[in-house]
Amino acid sequence: MASSSKAQVISLYRMLIRESKKFPSYNYRTYALRRVKDGFRENLAVDNPKTLDGLLNQARESLAVIKRQVSIGQYYTTQKTVVEDQRSRHF
Repeated sequence: MASSSKAQVISLYRMLIRESKKFPSYNYRTYALRRVKDGFRENLAVDNPKTLDGLLNQARESLAVIKRQVSIGQYYTTQKTVVEDQRSRHF
């Protein structure tokens, strides 16, 4: 993998993680984070430039979807789950 494409992959990964953390709902947030991490781990060994470009385009589309869903989700309030309530007390 060329250094520029490696930098692109890392940057895209960070953006996906950052946006996924913005989901107001705990369930959506953890699901999105898990999918992003699993997707990148799954394709860690890809070195074919065409395949890599396709995966990068797919990740960019996923980023757009996540951004859109986060903005829509912020219009609706959600109750904190039991897991979120416990985490906020301990930290």
